[in-house]
Amino acid sequence: MSKRDALFAIFGVAALSGAAGLLVPAGLAFDGTTQTAASTDKTTPLQIFKNPQAALRAGLEDFKSGDQRSGLEALKYAAAGGESLARWKLAKMYADGDGVPQDDIKAYEYFSQIVEDYDEDNPDPRELPVVSSAFVAVGAYSLNGIANTKVAPDPQRALAMFQYAATNFGDPNAQYDLARMYLDGIGVDKDAGQAARWLHLAADKNHVEAQALLGQLLFTGRGGVPQQRGLGLMYLTLARDAAVQDKKYQWILDLYNSATAAASDSDKQIASLYIADYKKRHD
Repeated sequence: MSKRDALFAIFGVAALSGAAGLLVPAGLAFDGTTQTAASTDKTTPLQIFKNPQAALRAGLEDFKSGDQRSGLEALKYAAAGGESLARWKLAKMYADGDGVPQDDIKAYEYFSQIVEDYDEDNPDPRELPVVSSAFVAVGAYSLNGIANTKVAPDPQRALAMFQYAATNFGDPNAQYDLARMYLDGIGVDKDAGQAARWLHLAADKNHVEAQALLGQLLFTGRGGVPQQRGLGLMYLTLARDAAVQDKKYQWILDLYNSATAAASDSDKQIASLYIADYKKRHD
């Protein structure tokens, strides 16, 4: 049993189902040759592709040149042929409504195909960022569910997905999401110490939200985490510096302002020393 299968078994995760929307269009072989008269439609650009790899390259070039229709069809062909990057690109497009109607279930299915087909015993290093991102995305969809679809909230599955990506890929988004589950007690018992551990790993990769939450934990000593006001203020300051230009991070600015208002001169001096050391190490 692989590490991934063992982890999913521990959390009671059922095998991922295939995405029905990823079948090869009728009448087309993966080598691009026609199989029936239905595939002779000259408006179908998929016939020009010799294989999924060629379709992926063509699709990316089409998007770069502004030919979105051809690019979309090429990526669908490449995705049906198992190209992870094509599946990831399509998933992101449907998730964001970028050039296609926004459709979370289609995004979920493409992300799920990447997760299901990942071979941890023979991984392609070039695909690891895409695979890691897909694990996190499936985890997020599993955590929240997709309204009016077959995808219901499943915190245990989300926990397994985040755990796998956080542990095996060192993904900072997965580490942050895992920490939030421990902080909020979703799918797992509340454990601020475990949350702090995962936040540390993500924060040291310059994950802004992780820096903010870790800073608050350390500054306040929340949940029994040993209080380290200077170190907490350091992380809050780093998060504030990265968040100041983005309105979605107002909550980070609020945490920073609250901490600085309560901080002593000694706390601020210690934080300054920590910041100088942090920047030296990361530069």
